[in-house]
Amino acid sequence: MTRTLRRRAGRKSPEARGEQIQAAARSLALDQGLSALTLRSIAARIDVTPALVSHYQPNMDALIAATFTSIVSEEIEEVAALLAEQPTPTAGLAALLDTLLDAERDDVTIVWVEAWAMGRRSDALAGAIRGEMDAWHDVLRGFVEQGVAAGEFETDAPDAVAWQLLGMIDGLNAQALVRWGDPGERGSMLGRAVEGMLGLTRGALAAESRASAATAT
Repeated sequence: MTRTLRRRAGRKSPEARGEQIQAAARSLALDQGLSALTLRSIAARIDVTPALVSHYQPNMDALIAATFTSIVSEEIEEVAALLAEQPTPTAGLAALLDTLLDAERDDVTIVWVEAWAMGRRSDALAGAIRGEMDAWHDVLRGFVEQGVAAGEFETDAPDAVAWQLLGMIDGLNAQALVRWGDPGERGSMLGRAVEGMLGLTRGALAAESRASAATAT
């Protein structure tokens, strides 16, 4: 009888092995979703035994929560940097909507959608989700406050606007994952709603998006 022999994993320091496992979990979550994270799938990605993964990451709930945080916090940093690059708050708002509704971010959207479902049964993941939602809210609230201070946005409730904006973006992105509705209409519908929330002229965000696209080309 023959059997397949697994090549013995090369020796690494505990720190290096831990980082390798975390990187594998992150890449697997972006490729296949957060629900794909298991001892076996992570081990297969880096060609080691599940027992070795378990040795360095004995708590899968904690690893899944940390993977979620790693992916989402990076996106928040990217978006915050994007907002800081824009010449005006209105241009920043248009760029924000364009990038968060971009299908190229579907991998992160899938991570979010699965996390909400999985978080019902994992205190570690639920806590991570709440933390990242708070971080998103802080970024958006601060941005709305800047727009008000610049005289471009009109609202006396930036905190509520930030929550509403998050909810609308999350909902539209979840719909996009199952291809419900017209993809071309999502951005314009959201833009019109946000313009109304912030006292912007109808079509202001679409105009900024077109101007940005023309500059990019």
